[in-house]
Amino acid sequence: MLGVRALLMLTLGAFGVVFTVLWGRDMSRRRAGREVSASSIDPGEATATRAGLPSLGQTAIGFVTNFFDTLGIGSYATTTSLYKLLRMVPDRLIPGTLLVGHMWPTVVQAVIYIHIVQVEMTSLVSLIAAAVLGSWLGAGVVASWPKRNIQIGMGFALLGAAGLMLAGALRYLPSGGDTLGLHGWRLAVGLTGNFVFGALMNLGIGAYAPSLILFGLLGMNLKAVFPVMMGSCAFIMPVSGIRFIGRGSYAPRAALGL
Repeated sequence: MLGVRALLMLTLGAFGVVFTVLWGRDMSRRRAGREVSASSIDPGEATATRAGLPSLGQTAIGFVTNFFDTLGIGSYATTTSLYKLLRMVPDRLIPGTLLVGHMWPTVVQAVIYIHIVQVEMTSLVSLIAAAVLGSWLGAGVVASWPKRNIQIGMGFALLGAAGLMLAGALRYLPSGGDTLGLHGWRLAVGLTGNFVFGALMNLGIGAYAPSLILFGLLGMNLKAVFPVMMGSCAFIMPVSGIRFIGRGSYAPRAALGL
């Protein structure tokens, strides 16, 4: 009989397959020259929303950001910074591009960490469920936001990421405890926090650093936090990514490069 860990990974794989099928259909429609379903695509975004193979630069960004993502240096802030620096993806399309493009690399990382790192399964499953619920509700809002709102949101995201990196360099972040899960009020706080992190990921705000801080303060062993945050992000991305794909709010070639 399959255990909870195996069922969780099989469910994640099923989410990924459904996501890939829907993404493939969207790419086929774009290649055929049919309009995407989003009615709010700005004329200036027409080039970015075309289907095709990624450029060398887009692929290089994917390689570098996902390599560091495996080490716990979140790919959201680094990818967003590079996209904005190189003017590679219009601001309004960045959140959806991150969710769609980083989906499979994050799924692979999640499977590895869930398989090799010890963590309490009840806490892991409930925290992932909270993050997915937050992401589903948040994606419906952010996918239809105008460019200005997303620019403001990403600005706060980058400022927050810079602050967390500085805090880490100065050793101000919590070192964590010894527990492999959460119970009682600590679990309630963790569920609330992960719900919020799931919603904020739709703005391009990565969940890794906030998760390490919150769960470290709640007494979890920081090694056990990795399957929680990787698993949460891996489930969030196909769930939210489907909504961004449906609205055409992402850059296909850049996402494929990731």
